[in-house]
Order: sequence, then C-alpha cells, then structure tokens
Amino acid sequence: MKKYLFFALALLVAACEKPILGEEDAVTRKEANVILHMTQYEQEAFGNSGNRAATRAATDITELCSRLNIAIFDDDGTKVKTVAQKEGDASFGTVALTLAAGTYQLVVIAHNGEGSATITSTEKVTFPNNKVTDTFYYYGDLVVTSEVQSYNLTLTRAVAMFRMVLTDEEIPCTVTKFKFYYTGGSSTFSPSAGYGCVNSKQTEIRPVTDDGLYEIFTLPHTEEDVLTKLTVTALDANDNTVKERIFENIPVTRNQITRYTGSFFGNGGSGQTSDGTFRLTADPDWDSVNGYTF
Repeated sequence: MKKYLFFALALLVAACEKPILGEEDAVTRKEANVILHMTQYEQEAFGNSGNRAATRAATDITELCSRLNIAIFDDDGTKVKTVAQKEGDASFGTVALTLAAGTYQLVVIAHNGEGSATITSTEKVTFPNNKVTDTFYYYGDLVVTSEVQSYNLTLTRAVAMFRMVLTDEEIPCTVTKFKFYYTGGSSTFSPSAGYGCVNSKQTEIRPVTDDGLYEIFTLPHTEEDVLTKLTVTALDANDNTVKERIFENIPVTRNQITRYTGSFFGNGGSGQTSDGTFRLTADPDWDSVNGYTF
C-alpha cells in the first residue's frame, strides 16, 4: 500500500511541474500569455543615387543565424526571463512566455557563435570567446496585459563586415591560413544604443580558400566608424609569417560590407597590377557603401 501511495504522489507532483520556457509543446502554448516570433530581418536597399530606396523583402532570420538569445528586464533593470535557442530546436524562432502584466524591456540577439551570447543588461551583450559573427538584434518595450499577445519581431543587423578578396594568380604553397588582427571596432554590443560599446582588439583566423575571399565582422561604435588598424598576416603551418600587410582607417558601417580587392603577394592575377594595391568597392549583398581608392 505504501508503495502505491508513493507512486501516486510522484505522479501528482510530476503533473504540477511546468515545462522549460521556450519549448514549443502544447502545455507551454496553453499556459503562455506572450508569444514572440523572431523570424524576420528587413534590409533596405539603396537607389542608384545612393539614397535609400524601397525596402527589400524580409528574410527568415533562422536562415541567417544559428542561435537566438532572449532576455527580458523589468523597469528596475532586473533580468526576469532568459531563453536560449539553437538551430535544430523544434521551436527555433518562436518563444512562448508567461509574464505578469506590466512593461518590460526585450532584448533579442540572433547570431552564429559557437555558444550562447551573454545578455548582462540592455547595455551589454558579449559573445563566446569575444568572437563576432553575423549578428542581428531587437530592442524595445514589451507591454504585457491580461490578454494573450503575439508579436512578430523584425530584427536589425548589428555588425559591419570587412571582406578581403585576393586576386593573386597563386597563393604560396607554404601559406595555410590568414590572421586578421584589428582595432577600432567592438566585440561587445549595447542593444539600447544599437552599437558596439567597448574598444576591442579582435583576432580572427581564416584558412586559405579556393576563391580568395575572407570575411570578418565587427560592431561599429557609431553610424560611421573606422577600423583604426588591420594587420593581415599570411602564416604557414607552424605559424611563421610568410607575408604581412597593414591597412589603416578602414571605414565600417553597420549593415554594410567594406570590400578590399587586390593582390596580397604582389603577383597580380585577374588583370590586376602587381604592386599589391587594394581598392575599396561596394557590395550589393548588404546595404551598399561609397567607393574609395587608396
């Protein structure tokens, strides 16, 4: 009899347990009073004159990012809810929450890091190992009432990209990777400001590619920012330097690609001169940028 009473009590306790927030099962949906759909990224195109033109079609954010981190803060700035999702989760892109009525601040970070982003406050977000990937965010008030509410959130790209395109006829066979060491940008993000919030020293390693294309990201501090110094080093398998180039005052803008094209090793290729000159051009994949020559 005692054994049966024990099992009955265990079943009763299990029936009262609540599921983990963020899981998209029937019980969560039934209990939740706030549903967040973070599935859209909207990008503005530029007209031929450089002025902003019509908005491009929205893109599913889950096609651009592999992780979502959500944090909700009350009026005192206290974190009251956090949710982490990753690609492959059944609920990826949609979160069901139970919140008391009131006004909150909502922070959403979509990225491609190797782990979850840490949302410390509405003014500070850090990423695993301080590595910045293609990153999008949402920040705003979340007003909760007694009624069930559903929100479709449109995220904004937070980063700028530097893209190096090599036109060399061949890469020396001893080169196995490129090291990018750069200052002037940020690896920490402020959702409330929409920009980077610390002065970072960033390092990225990229293996040699067949197409000669290499990309790195940073979080600009302002609408028009610069990478004060970028050192690109071609390394061999033992991390010995084969060749090194230094670029200074590289313009970077949120949601724009700064593209440098040229010969890194000075052997020309694709009609390029062999003086190692790089030029800055616009890329239509993101918002365009003005062209520069140096």
